[in-house]
Amino acid sequence: MEHKEVLIIGAGPAGLSSALALLKAGASVLLVDRAPSLGGQLGKQTHMFFGSQKQHASKRGIDILELMMNKLRPFDKQLTILTETTVVGMYKDKVVSLVSGEKYFKVKADAIIVATGASEKALPFENNDLPGVYAAGAVQTLMNLYGVKPGDKVLMVGSGNIGLIVSYQLMQAGVKVIGLVEASPKIGGYLVHASKIKRLGVDIMTKTSVKKAIGNDQVEAVEIWDLDEKWQGINGSERIIDVDTICIAVGLAPLTELLQQIGADVKYVKELGGNVAVINDHYETSLDNVFACGDVAGIEEASSAMIAGELAGLEAAIKLGYTIENADIKIHALRDDLVNLRKGPHGEKIRTGLQKLGVSTC
Repeated sequence: MEHKEVLIIGAGPAGLSSALALLKAGASVLLVDRAPSLGGQLGKQTHMFFGSQKQHASKRGIDILELMMNKLRPFDKQLTILTETTVVGMYKDKVVSLVSGEKYFKVKADAIIVATGASEKALPFENNDLPGVYAAGAVQTLMNLYGVKPGDKVLMVGSGNIGLIVSYQLMQAGVKVIGLVEASPKIGGYLVHASKIKRLGVDIMTKTSVKKAIGNDQVEAVEIWDLDEKWQGINGSERIIDVDTICIAVGLAPLTELLQQIGADVKYVKELGGNVAVINDHYETSLDNVFACGDVAGIEEASSAMIAGELAGLEAAIKLGYTIENADIKIHALRDDLVNLRKGPHGEKIRTGLQKLGVSTC
């Protein structure tokens, strides 16, 4: 069994930021991810970020990933990276079992940071297993990583930022977005994204959902219907739209299974996406020296995940006994950045969720 000072599970925006903070403090880090490459969602994001210059405003996710990788390179003696490596077991003595290819091995760490991110939520409807029904992340993977169009005529389901952004990316790739349906009475994402696709002729239909996919061997059309005040389909409102692809973007669910396996406390908080890690103001879970950050502790934007990841890394380094120059000032500044990102009507859900979780927003 190998011994590591810090094990970080998940190399998305939160995990990468945690790693960088720990490396700067002088810690040695093992960073593992089940994907073949680092970056998580950043590697798929071709849109420009909002926020301030500190949050990489006007930079694309793929460019932010490159910047982060460049920052990690000077620490190659402290940092070990394992891709295509899956954590299959976590135990309270901080022993973790992993599988990489055909190799099974165990690691014991002084501290663990869980940055496993989230999985996409499914939408139940008739024939939702037909070829041509995709999650939005799969569509981004096909287009932005492999240059493959998922189809020619797409119905987008969900008007959160993911649904709106992926709709625009589909149109950039030459795909016709026939329309967008949203079960809620109002658009869930930023209006600037919604306005962009509206100007390009995409009809956004609120209080509407999918009744069934139509087709034999693949999607050939989709039947949608209006929803009543109880979110139930209204008989007689059905209409059929000719599409070959249905893209589902109805939200994300935090991946807390490993934390539950190790016995860390989780709590269902609807506003944060479902079962989330219960953390204190230092990003530590209910277990000593086990930290959590990013979407596993509540679904937010990548900018927030990167800040939370840096904070978790700093807090873990301090807990391990490292001295960080001006640590209090750095932590306070990062917390202020998070508060600013969570301001306004779009941050209300996050603020409410954090209050339910008992975590300070500053």
